[in-house]
Amino acid sequence: MSEAGRARGRDASRWRPDGDVVERARDLLGRELRAHGVTVVLTEVEAYGGVEDPASHAYTRTPRSEIMYGPPARLYVYRSYGIHHCANIVTGPTEIAAAVLLRSGRVVDGLALARERRGDVPDVRLARGPGNLAQALGITLADLGTAVLAPDAPVRLGERVESPEIAVGPRVGVSRAADVPWRLWAAGDPTVSAYRRSPRAPA
Repeated sequence: MSEAGRARGRDASRWRPDGDVVERARDLLGRELRAHGVTVVLTEVEAYGGVEDPASHAYTRTPRSEIMYGPPARLYVYRSYGIHHCANIVTGPTEIAAAVLLRSGRVVDGLALARERRGDVPDVRLARGPGNLAQALGITLADLGTAVLAPDAPVRLGERVESPEIAVGPRVGVSRAADVPWRLWAAGDPTVSAYRRSPRAPA
């Protein structure tokens, strides 16, 4: 392995899920995520503060959100509107149950497989939006609880390969805490999804 490759590997090993969920979200941008034959570079994420955040699934403890109270660096997968899967990385601490929603990415490996899963869409849209991202990566409820830092995990967080300029703004589609600026994205990247405010959010 080259010195640059060793440096990137050390960088990946230093990702420590704990503490401030916004910092953990920021640290995910520009990292590779590999799953089921496809690799993306993460370009858009959203932070959710668990029991301290009324927009979080963990704000009220339920069977669905129970995984968020477990060990960090694990995958929380849920089905949105009964149609799309969405993938989150639990960051902890355990009593806080914070997590980061993976919203968009740029496919950098396994392009043919991502195209097969997503159908006839432009490449910049293959993993744009959380449902499309999970579909391109082949992530389903079967991946719930995956330890994303384990070297043999089917869904694995990799090293940082880019250091993008980061833009911030309100989260997409939430009706509570709608103006909290916890959506982070790679500024100017065409794979980033469009902002849509929930019609249920206060004016």
